Amino acid sequence: MHARTITAVAILGVSLVACGNTGTSGTAASGSPASGGEGRGPITFASGKFEADGIAKIIEAWNAKNPNEKVNVVLLPESADEQRRKLMQNAQTKSDAFDLILTDVVWTAEFAANRWVDELTGVDVSPFLPPTVEAASYRGKLYAMPMFTGTGLFYYRNDLVKEPPKTWAEMKEICDRVLPKQKGMACYSGQHDKYEGLTVNFSEAINSAGGQFLDDSGQPQLTTDAAKAGASFLADGFKSGMIPKEAITYKEEEGRVAFQENKLLFYRNWAYMYEAANKKDGSSKVAGKVGVAPIPGLSGIGAGTLGGNNVALSSFSTKKQTAKDFLAFLTSAEQTKAFALVQSAPLARAALYDDPELIKLYPYLPALKEAILAAKPRPSAVKYGDVTAAIQEAAYSILSGAKPADQGLTELQTTLSGLLK
Repeated sequence: MHARTITAVAILGVSLVACGNTGTSGTAASGSPASGGEGRGPITFASGKFEADGIAKIIEAWNAKNPNEKVNVVLLPESADEQRRKLMQNAQTKSDAFDLILTDVVWTAEFAANRWVDELTGVDVSPFLPPTVEAASYRGKLYAMPMFTGTGLFYYRNDLVKEPPKTWAEMKEICDRVLPKQKGMACYSGQHDKYEGLTVNFSEAINSAGGQFLDDSGQPQLTTDAAKAGASFLADGFKSGMIPKEAITYKEEEGRVAFQENKLLFYRNWAYMYEAANKKDGSSKVAGKVGVAPIPGLSGIGAGTLGGNNVALSSFSTKKQTAKDFLAFLTSAEQTKAFALVQSAPLARAALYDDPELIKLYPYLPALKEAILAAKPRPSAVKYGDVTAAIQEAAYSILSGAKPADQGLTELQTTLSGLLK
């Protein structure tokens, strides 16, 4: 979802364990997650590197109050694909190495359907943004606590652009006018390498053209004029040079660096980038010159892709009572506010977006809340790994010019129809 520089968290007294050192000491008998227990004691939380500083603060507060039920942290790999692989490996062996796990919002159906995580009952989700609750649910039941959220934001050079564009045509017009005076600067980029970020960006383009990946019955709708318009926006952008050719290798950080090096006028990324781009320590050449707006679309403001992470209870935990108590503590109003004061990763509690202290730190919060409420999810599927791989393959072939948009989308329609049966 996002990336940031991680400082040493050892000074906070939190035990961090490299993900390669996790064990399977409590491997369950085959056939049932009932091997998990409702016991108490020290637990392990498989969390992300990018959130380490803020999570460490929360765990420090918990451990100080609960010396016999301390939380240890396992840092998962940076790549979302590698995170999923690690967690799936753990679940498929029914290991009790992890009690709580940080899951991407698009994994909910897969992890719930396979009974790798427990349903959460008796939880008040009313303080959370509704799309985040939906993303943590499967077939109407809650399988994780909403934690982090977000959607794509549109970063622009506010020293060169007075008003950000609301449409793709306006963006092109501004680039045609501004770029001749800016040596070495390209118009626009998002994340276009063949990884989960490409699924996100491709979905945003189609949704922002008025299309949709799936209809209400869960069937793909990729041969519509709107879907073609969204895919063509990206393909034509590469062909014309509006999107620089090197952007076909961009993940979040490559593009962020390019923007901060004065090489992009516009850039789509997550909210975490605001803090990094405005650092006045010499790491960003554009500090103080960065504006943020909703992403543009074909005929107006675009529809971002809902991102984020939830925290789920492993079905194979042997200390579920402690894990449930810590999960409530972790996602509480007090602790999520404490996290927000340390790191800028957007959180799922709605009240944080109206908090004056946080708005002073992160001026984009009200706009981000509006964007999240309007964001659309990626296709929900039990076989999400296969679905996103198919989307990435098709999108990459279209963006790279290997296949026309019509052909790539028609083939993807056929592939998804088989996967979503």
